[in-house]
Parts: sequence; C-alpha cells; structure tokens
Amino acid sequence: MMNTISASEIKRRGISAVDELLDNGPVHVIKNNRQRYVVLTEDAYQELTAAKVSTPSTRTVLEMMLDKPASGRHTREEIDAWLQAERDSWEQE
Repeated sequence: MMNTISASEIKRRGISAVDELLDNGPVHVIKNNRQRYVVLTEDAYQELTAAKVSTPSTRTVLEMMLDKPASGRHTREEIDAWLQAERDSWEQE
C-alpha cells in the first residue's frame, strides 16, 4: 500500500499529519480522488535532484531509484504495473 493522505485530512490535521507519514517514505496527497502531489523530505529531494544532474541523460531518476535496495514496501513488479497504468491513463486523455 502506498503512503497516502487526503488533502482534506491535511487541512483538518495540519502538516503534522504529513510529518508522521514521511517516516515511511514519500507521501502521496489525494485530492478529488486522484493522486495530485508527492511530498518528500528535504534529504530525499536533494538526493533526487543531485542524481538527476550527475547522471547520463539516458538514465531516468526512476531507474536510479529502482536500483536502490528495496525498503520492503513495494516490489519492482508492483511499481512497474503502477507506472504502466499511469502511462496508459495519459494515452487515454
């Protein structure tokens, strides 16, 4: 299961609701029943931006993230399936 929170929950509880979830990785914010935002810690953001600048353009940030040791939350197959579903939804729009 992804680390998610609704926008209305953030509005009700404040940023502390997001802070609690960040201990488990990036937080996906749901608004109008859709994933709209992803909240990262500053360290995670810096790591992503540094990796993007220092790697060859043929390698994506996602590929670099998938090469990291798994945290035990999601398998590569699950992530690949989610990404494919997202790509399919873009094609339908």
